[in-house]
Amino acid sequence: MRNVFSIALACLLVLSFFTSGEARDGKRRKVKLPGHSMTAAYAVQTASVMTNCFSPRLRSILAHIAASTGRRPLVTSGHRPRAHRVGSLHRLCQAADIRVPGVPESRILAAARTAPGIGGIGRYCNGIVHVDTGPRRQWVHCGRRGKGGLLALKRRSARRA
Repeated sequence: MRNVFSIALACLLVLSFFTSGEARDGKRRKVKLPGHSMTAAYAVQTASVMTNCFSPRLRSILAHIAASTGRRPLVTSGHRPRAHRVGSLHRLCQAADIRVPGVPESRILAAARTAPGIGGIGRYCNGIVHVDTGPRRQWVHCGRRGKGGLLALKRRSARRA
């Protein structure tokens, strides 16, 4: 019982410090909390997804997809310094693999096709969409290369785009 009274007394003491600080000035104090950028055009799936090096061009592509779909894309993979493929734009921080929760894949692809500065658009069978700032091209990839990997690869020259 003695512990309960000690805790209650400590709580009252702490509250009196807060109220006496406001009573001295006659005005409420503003507490500045650390701010988080709520204007980001995308979210990351996990804290380990590296996006801090994305170029303004790639960020604008993601912002265009967000504006076109009405939802922020979720980046599932960004910068991969040790990507398996040597020519991967993920190594150069110029590519992102995304999902947009609640939006059909066809709408995500349509939004990506109309994004200014878009390069490659890839579609994976697990619902992830790849966007990058490289040369203009499109593909669909399902499974491993040895087992019927690339289903379609369309290379379009910059002249036709």
